[in-house]
Amino acid sequence: MNWLFVFLPITVALEHFAPDQSTWIFASAALAIMPIAGWMGRATEQLAERTGEAIGGLLIATFGNAAELIICLAAVRAGLYDVVKASLVGSIVGNILLVMGLAMLIGGLGKGEQHYNAIAARSQATMLALAVVALILPAAFRLAMGEQHTPELASISLWISVVLIAVYAANMTFTLLAQPKAVADEASSIKTAHPSKLWSIHRAVLTLCGTTIGIAWMSEILVKAIEPASERLGINDMFVGVFVVAVLGNAAEYATAVVAASKDRMELAISIAIGSSVQVALFVAPVLVLLSYVFGPTPMDLAFSGGLVLSITLAVWITGQLAGDGRSNWLRGVQLLAVYLILAIVFFFAPGVAS
Repeated sequence: MNWLFVFLPITVALEHFAPDQSTWIFASAALAIMPIAGWMGRATEQLAERTGEAIGGLLIATFGNAAELIICLAAVRAGLYDVVKASLVGSIVGNILLVMGLAMLIGGLGKGEQHYNAIAARSQATMLALAVVALILPAAFRLAMGEQHTPELASISLWISVVLIAVYAANMTFTLLAQPKAVADEASSIKTAHPSKLWSIHRAVLTLCGTTIGIAWMSEILVKAIEPASERLGINDMFVGVFVVAVLGNAAEYATAVVAASKDRMELAISIAIGSSVQVALFVAPVLVLLSYVFGPTPMDLAFSGGLVLSITLAVWITGQLAGDGRSNWLRGVQLLAVYLILAIVFFFAPGVAS
């Protein structure tokens, strides 16, 4: 995707010389983000190769979500909270339906059945179920009490965010300390198998810093163009947030997970797909709530619309059904992709369902 870097100067030129061309600016900025996210994913994968599958998946999910966090923070500063919430839901749903579906489909073609750690997958699915509870209750409060209780809803969201961050920290600590010797042995074997392919840590870190700056720059331009571009194209903001912005923000980890599955590394692919959704739900979303108190025009709450909550609930439910036994094949991938496409069709043609 390196040729897409040509859209970086094109985006800057369009924003400077043709600021009214919002559709072209949005498209160009979106294309410019993809190769930058790809290099971020490559650098993260290099670091992950030194740590083993479990911690490697955590690293890839973390830096993959860095792009998502940057894009959403730009939207928070602009007060586009509906776009932020839609993007967060799109990231969660996209990871566990689109990414895991593609990974199972591509990984299963010609290989029959693949296997991964079922206990770890069920543990992550439980964390996602916790996130669903945390999203349902604020939405239920708004439905029951009405818009006049916005201050109480903001306080509820603030304290739920603190709880979610604490739970995520506990989950990460447990993941890192669960089997340190096995992780060390696996990382050692990876280095021995192909040491010449590894970057230096210095190069990987510098690449991560550079790509983070690039994505932040393009994200600011992208977010400014979202609303006018959506109006010109006749596409509702909810669809753009769930199925466009979310995919752009997670392009790096999407590619990494699918490539890992194609190389019969399903353990890493599942770790990225489910782990990234857990991180968005339990860390990125609550962090954005906290940051809205500093950067946003008003505090953001966790009261997602009924359609968004229903989408996450269904996605988490079917993921738990298909991913809990440690086995994957191409048919399961097709089933997950079918659910994702059905959601996309509904959001595109009936945006009112998401409200």
